[in-house]
Amino acid sequence: MRHTSLISLCLTGALALSACQKSGDTDVNRTLKDLNVIDESNLSNIMLTVADPNESVAYFRKASIDNPDRVDLQRGLAKSLVRAKRPTEAVIAWNKVVDSAESTDEDRVELADALIRSGDWKKAGAELDRVPPTHETYKRYRLEAMVADSNKEWKNADSFYETAVGLTTNPGSVLNNWGYSKLARGSFHDAERLFTEALSYNKDLFTAKNNLVLARGAQRNYVLPVIPMSQIERAQLLHTLALSAIKQGDTSTGKGLLKEAIDTHPQHFEAAVRSLSALENNVAN
Repeated sequence: MRHTSLISLCLTGALALSACQKSGDTDVNRTLKDLNVIDESNLSNIMLTVADPNESVAYFRKASIDNPDRVDLQRGLAKSLVRAKRPTEAVIAWNKVVDSAESTDEDRVELADALIRSGDWKKAGAELDRVPPTHETYKRYRLEAMVADSNKEWKNADSFYETAVGLTTNPGSVLNNWGYSKLARGSFHDAERLFTEALSYNKDLFTAKNNLVLARGAQRNYVLPVIPMSQIERAQLLHTLALSAIKQGDTSTGKGLLKEAIDTHPQHFEAAVRSLSALENNVAN
């Protein structure tokens, strides 16, 4: 009787110990799995931000092949292809994401962005039309404005640009796009105002500086605006202003600006030198 009780006690203890070990193993496995997810998430974020774009493409392509049901990895591949300036491949990748059951409205906006980058404005507009009006984001309206611009639907473009500006705390780039739209329409004063406003948000946006000079030059204002600029930028902007003057027939002014650009640049300014040489040869002939 005593032996039976001892055996029973031992079996009970063994079973309890076994259960504890299994429970411990399960907890450890779950912890390791959670750590792997965290590590993978961190790696994905690195790949989408600071990693070389083409390395990012290779990483997400392999990960997507190994895990064909993971839409997040397919999404990462699509974003990486955009970063790598491979828009045609990005369109294919975004289409795959959009066709999945886990797709979002933002995925369709990203598809429209890739289509614009690949030059397919018509399809981009069609994709944006499929995004519900309740999806109000900065990127959606910026793209809507660009598509409206491409169709010369100026009233719609202005409305979309205005909405986009109100949906971001740093509207420098979209104000620059809006200004370029005004420049293309010949609304030079409005364009100048928008480029100046863009630079108030981002003083390092050189495209806005160059566009501002173009807007002023189109109004035959050949004085550089009072904006922050490096010596090299000053030379480049003088070159832009010179070409604008020459285009409008103000040849002597353009020649003077070209010489100033060459003198201002800290190194040899090949583009300005070529422009001046071409101008002088043309005048001589």
